[in-house]
Amino acid sequence: MALNKIKTYGELVMFSHTLFSLPFALIGMIWAAKGLPNLETIFWILVALTGARNGANALNRWVDKDIDKKNPRTASRHMPKGLVNSYEVWGIVVVCFGIFLFAAYKLNPLCFKLTPIALFLFFIYSYTKRFTWACHIVLGVACAGAPVGAWFAVTGKFDFIPFILGAVVALWVAGFDIIYGTQDINFDRENGLFSIPAVFGLKGALIISAVFHFVMIILLIALYYILNLTWIYLIGICISVILLTIEHYIVSPSNEKKMKIASYNINQIISPLILLFTVLDTFLA
Repeated sequence: MALNKIKTYGELVMFSHTLFSLPFALIGMIWAAKGLPNLETIFWILVALTGARNGANALNRWVDKDIDKKNPRTASRHMPKGLVNSYEVWGIVVVCFGIFLFAAYKLNPLCFKLTPIALFLFFIYSYTKRFTWACHIVLGVACAGAPVGAWFAVTGKFDFIPFILGAVVALWVAGFDIIYGTQDINFDRENGLFSIPAVFGLKGALIISAVFHFVMIILLIALYYILNLTWIYLIGICISVILLTIEHYIVSPSNEKKMKIASYNINQIISPLILLFTVLDTFLA
């Protein structure tokens, strides 16, 4: 019974989707340390990331529970189906954010001082579809905190490089979230919700998504020059370009299977792929 509950909670917060932000956080950590920091720093970075990400997802599920119940595509989620109640979800939110705050405190003063900004982004994102089509961008900015925070966790001071990596993550996440949102164009319009697909239409949304991903690649190439990386890193970027091209090519809002591949499956490969070639670049080249 307990194991089933844990499994349900993991599905609620989409724990498996940690693959989206974790690799970029590790990239930020590796670049900041010019290798690997001490084990204690690595541990608390992982704890902070896990707490922040899962707390934010649980909060989003609670905020959107009524919308999810009305949307045929999301009506089978855990809260609309009554598999978990509000008390359980808020318990997850409080525990996860508490873990996040404690981990940030253990890292260094700068990380702890910046936690209110992170928490604000987590809370505000869940409500953005109610008042702005920029909701995808806010989600991207919230996710961008992973590599930026990891860099600060290692160095304890500000630098412009982590913000470039953060912009990469923000554009990447916003881009594939726009693709995902094309499935709900009609629902969003009928229910007064805002999104780039609902406001700019399918064609306009896909163009904006492609532009975001194009700029993302430009920034990744810029980091190659700024950090004096090697050809190994560039191989990872080239493969990522191919995967992003495939992602945009197969988009079909009427085909749920293709949308899952385009929005999630391909992107779950991209971030570990870039991490892999970053690690090879750092420790072999």
